[in-house]
Amino acid sequence: MDSNFSHKVWQEIELSKMVKEGIPFPMIADPGGKIGTLYGVYDDEGGVDVRGRFLIDPNGVLQAMEVLTPPVGRNVMEVLRQLKAFQHHQKTGELMPSGWQPGKPTLPPGTEALKRAGHIWEIWKVENAF
Repeated sequence: MDSNFSHKVWQEIELSKMVKEGIPFPMIADPGGKIGTLYGVYDDEGGVDVRGRFLIDPNGVLQAMEVLTPPVGRNVMEVLRQLKAFQHHQKTGELMPSGWQPGKPTLPPGTEALKRAGHIWEIWKVENAF
């Protein structure tokens, strides 16, 4: 909902001091809440979009989303972990279990994982999630 002007000020006054060259992607304004409405985060009563983040794949398919109220900030490391997991899946077809990090064990592609149902414990251990 922030205006282009508000984003410009945020970039120049705040972000430029936190991120050396500023953020490497554009910020967009959503006057009237059209985009927020499409993603289910527009608050009609307040006239604002609730903070959210969305991972959209190259085909335009929403793969992940997180919506939080203002008191709780988003976790950038989790967004990056999820992005890496989706990219790894697109490249290999492998499935990323809970808490997966690059270099940790993956599960075989979907149909192969289904064949292994009841034996996933042989591949993946709970400690891999942390």
